[in-house]
Amino acid sequence: MTNLGSRTSAIILAAGTSTRMGAVKQLLRLDDRPLLQHVLDHVRASSVSEIVLVLGASAEAIRREIDAHNSRVVINDSYLQGMGTSLKTGIAAVEPEAEAAIIVLADQPFVQPATLDRLIAEHRRSKAQIVIPTYRGFRGNPVLLDRSVFAEVMALNGDIGCRSIFGSHVEGIVKVPIDDVGILLDIDRQSDLQALRHTAGGVDSEKAIFETADLYARQLADATTAKPELIIVGRDAMAVALAKLGQLLRFTVTVVDPLLNADELPEADQILHALDFSLLRANPDRHVVVASRGACDEEAVEQALKVNSGYIALVANKKRGEEVLRSLRMKGAAADKLTGVRVPAGLEIGANTPEEIALSIMAEIVSERRKRAG
Repeated sequence: MTNLGSRTSAIILAAGTSTRMGAVKQLLRLDDRPLLQHVLDHVRASSVSEIVLVLGASAEAIRREIDAHNSRVVINDSYLQGMGTSLKTGIAAVEPEAEAAIIVLADQPFVQPATLDRLIAEHRRSKAQIVIPTYRGFRGNPVLLDRSVFAEVMALNGDIGCRSIFGSHVEGIVKVPIDDVGILLDIDRQSDLQALRHTAGGVDSEKAIFETADLYARQLADATTAKPELIIVGRDAMAVALAKLGQLLRFTVTVVDPLLNADELPEADQILHALDFSLLRANPDRHVVVASRGACDEEAVEQALKVNSGYIALVANKKRGEEVLRSLRMKGAAADKLTGVRVPAGLEIGANTPEEIALSIMAEIVSERRKRAG
């Protein structure tokens, strides 16, 4: 429909209830247009062969407000059961000739058409089963799925995204560096919308902010003393609690996150907006905790291994940890180094809350440091 020379469909997932937003998220205004209209217009400007728009909650209101020409609208009547049902609805609706499908999220209005074209080009080149875009080392969306994995997506149930099948296709995944910060920007809450309104039409200014932030991180690193170092990849409640404990115990705390502002986490001595530990000054007393919730687990552990960190921990369950380590083994990581990665992270103290998990991890770090000190 959009480009007869391509055989890649785009599936836009827009069936959600927007419970955290408190309004119909797809219709919230950004630069005088609904969010979903931004997404549709960008996808329409790419070289995808067709657009499948999956609606569910507030479907009629959305159809009245959105210009969905050149799109096939399908309704997911089971949208309350979660994202997996929308994925199945979308996959079932793609044209039989489609060789792949790009899964586009309705709350990412800044993803550029060129990004979709780059995913399509990489799929044509590599014949990968899954193509994932990255920005400065951080994974983002949308993701391209080859037809060979459609059957697995159709078997998903409940509130499960396509990431759940990645662990079964480690060899079939290709990651593509993309110069598009939009792959990381999504809208879940009103605060996200207010922040993103400042970037509308201004992705270049967003890049400039990141350039400044990276330079700031390097300058701080050069001034760092020989204090023990704690690097935290992620920004969830556990990561915040861990940063506070690190500061209390006189560690130099570095938080690695693509979008975090310094005033959002004052406990951090520095913030690194690129997943590249070579930007940091060498420190023989370095401890890395990966708490990215699957967003960049493999990449972060790989970075920690490259800089010979004394302690590396992954906040994940055992199954996810095995997937990450298997992926790194296949990439050539040394077996003896991988055996040192703690997963699940922390001492076994029966921790449940984010604060308790942070405490268990900090206790393990203190214990390991004392052992090394003899």
